[in-house]
Amino acid sequence: MSTTTFDTGVTGVTSTTTSSTSSTSTADKAAEHAGRVSWKRGLATGAVAAVASTVVATVFDVAGHALTVVDDHGGSGAVPLFAFAQMVLLGTVIGVVVARHTSRTTFFRATVALTALSCVPSLAWGVTATDKVGLVVTHLVAAAIVIPRIARR
Repeated sequence: MSTTTFDTGVTGVTSTTTSSTSSTSTADKAAEHAGRVSWKRGLATGAVAAVASTVVATVFDVAGHALTVVDDHGGSGAVPLFAFAQMVLLGTVIGVVVARHTSRTTFFRATVALTALSCVPSLAWGVTATDKVGLVVTHLVAAAIVIPRIARR
């Protein structure tokens, strides 16, 4: 910041001009991003949640009850195990984007609402009560891993 004072030609009156220049240093950039969750941390957390969610679905499958949903043609079919991991990773990417652009409070509110909304299709399209419970449990397991870890930033 620099200050320049000059005489206006009127007795006892001066004028002062102040100008500032801003330069973005590495420290400023680091401080700007200090509260943001990193993609590396978010995706690593998503990978752990994807494995956990897939394990839950596998337990249901091994117990003789593959998680089944109604398909487009009025029939039903088991959800492929790899689909659980894919959807958890997709949800994690959405969570990281929300976390990077909102406050922590807004992040919690948004992710709790999104988790609740993500359970609605499971309740609507699950064929049996066991399917519905199993599908909701996979959502809750993933959310219980991802949300607190990303919220820590």
